[in-house]
Amino acid sequence: MILNTSFLRNIFLYKCLLALTFWNHVSLSLGDELFTSVSNNFPEDDSNQKIKSLPLLYTKSHQSKANSDWVVIQNTTESLSLSEITNDNVKKLIALLSNFRQGSRLQNLTLTNVSVNWNALMEVFQTVWHSSIEYFNTNNVTQLSDVKSYDFDYSGTSMKALTMKKIIITDMYFTQDDLYRIFADMNIADMTIAESEMIHMLCPSSKSPFRYLNFLKNDLTDFLFQNCDNLLQLETLILQKNKFESLRKVSFMTSRMKSLRYLDMSSNLLRHDGADERCLWAESLTELDLSSNQLADAVFECLPVNVKKLSLENNQISNVPRGVAELKSLEELNLASNRLADLPGCSGFPSLQFLNAEMNSILTPSADFFQSCPRVRELQAGHNPFKCSCELQAFIRLERRSGGKLFGWPAAYVCEYPEGLRGTELKDFHLSLLACNTTLLLVTALLLTLVLVAAVAFLCIYLDVPWYVRMTWQWTQTKRRAWHGSPGDQGAALQFHAFISYSERDSLWVKSELIPNLEKGEGCVQLCQHERNFIPGKSIVENIINCIEKSYKSIFVLSPNFVQSEWCHYELYFAHHKLFSENSNSLILILLEPIPPYLIPARYHKLKALMAKRTYVEWPKERSKRALFWANLRAAISINLTKADENLDEETD
Repeated sequence: MILNTSFLRNIFLYKCLLALTFWNHVSLSLGDELFTSVSNNFPEDDSNQKIKSLPLLYTKSHQSKANSDWVVIQNTTESLSLSEITNDNVKKLIALLSNFRQGSRLQNLTLTNVSVNWNALMEVFQTVWHSSIEYFNTNNVTQLSDVKSYDFDYSGTSMKALTMKKIIITDMYFTQDDLYRIFADMNIADMTIAESEMIHMLCPSSKSPFRYLNFLKNDLTDFLFQNCDNLLQLETLILQKNKFESLRKVSFMTSRMKSLRYLDMSSNLLRHDGADERCLWAESLTELDLSSNQLADAVFECLPVNVKKLSLENNQISNVPRGVAELKSLEELNLASNRLADLPGCSGFPSLQFLNAEMNSILTPSADFFQSCPRVRELQAGHNPFKCSCELQAFIRLERRSGGKLFGWPAAYVCEYPEGLRGTELKDFHLSLLACNTTLLLVTALLLTLVLVAAVAFLCIYLDVPWYVRMTWQWTQTKRRAWHGSPGDQGAALQFHAFISYSERDSLWVKSELIPNLEKGEGCVQLCQHERNFIPGKSIVENIINCIEKSYKSIFVLSPNFVQSEWCHYELYFAHHKLFSENSNSLILILLEPIPPYLIPARYHKLKALMAKRTYVEWPKERSKRALFWANLRAAISINLTKADENLDEETD
């Protein structure tokens, strides 16, 4: 059954009139061309004049009734935006677009939220191609059916630019030519396919007019456009946020693009290992963005020789090798957010005018930077962890003579080290001339060193070594307490002479040195060790308490490992009433390794006080001093040892 076209258009305009009655507050106009083309089939009477003056209207309410219309988002004489295109209304869309023949005033078309079959999508593109539209944008397009071969007619188009974002291809198995060839052979100047998980794009079949290609945020790899000779007019190529890995392959991709000027490869996975990997870039390339990749120092072996603007921000560059890169045309270099320890020189960049070295690891920038880079007009070196010292004074003076070339001064230039000056702006950092006089400092340091060495030598040669003095004093005090007696309450259940508390990391010393030396020979000491005296079945805490209560003395082997041990903390906690009393003599401290005060946690305040007020036995590193160490330790354990043995005998009786 064939319906008259005029009849269908009458129905179409009638529906628009009804919609206007209910929704005039959201009415929008498409332009005079469409009304003229639609109304040419009607007689020129009063009603036709009214119809011609009505705007076409598509609303969500109307869509919900007919389930076949779309939503007008924006509508002017030259621009049209439509949304919610489905298989149910796509033919009406094609019919609508067919009215905008070349010569019409409509130039911009945007379609959003499109869900149609492949053939219908191609028909929309084909209709746009032969219309007056010059700029075609699509967003959120879902292709619903299988991708099939389509004979696309590119001839006679007004199109200049195509932008497609968030395209979803539901067909998982298709021939590459059926999909990618449609777009690769488009005869337009600009094309963008972004955020679409696109994994490949074919080289155009013939010499392409593409000047601008943007494939932002896809899944393209190093295979893109390899050995492609048909992109001779391409000037701008954006491949940001894809999955490229080889900088060398990227360079070869560009080598045949004779007009390429700008390349954006930021936010990929690019690496370059050097090692005889030859790179070949397009000679026309003048602007290159390699930021946010995985490039290291070797990247300077693989750069386009004619590049003028280069971004290597947010990579892994720690140094700019001298004599590797000869970039005579380079004017702007961005090395922000890398690992640089100093400002790079300009031996390989004689034309450099702008350098960004912010957010690196520069403690003290070179003061001769502007001497080696005379053409630099602006240096961005802020937000580095500056070490405010005498060496930095030269850089600060350099700023005063640079004539405002330091970008961000003074707010971005702040001391990070030393801690006492953290947060101080460099402009407020000053040191006296005497403090930064290297010669005077060297002379003073040398004199002090000589005096100190002489004093130490005198003490070591003519007097007793401080270590011997301290150990002799400890031995004397221990003997004195033994002679005068120290009753001490041993309780009713003493079984051991001493309980050993130590970190498991110090167990090798305890087992190989402490236990054998105390338990052998005359007056052997009965030691309580957790490995052999803890009772199976009882909790660790209960065993600790029992061993401390049944021991006359408690030996603590102190070291950085000790204060980091949680179980050693428990042993201290349960024993502190007995062991950490200022009037108690049941504690023996062995300093196995020096413990910096900042390593001792706050909960060890008793230990800090005891180490400050009481004597302790220090394990000597020299073998010649260890005999005295063991003598002092045995003397300390022997205090009231006879009394302890009597208590043990009384327990036996």
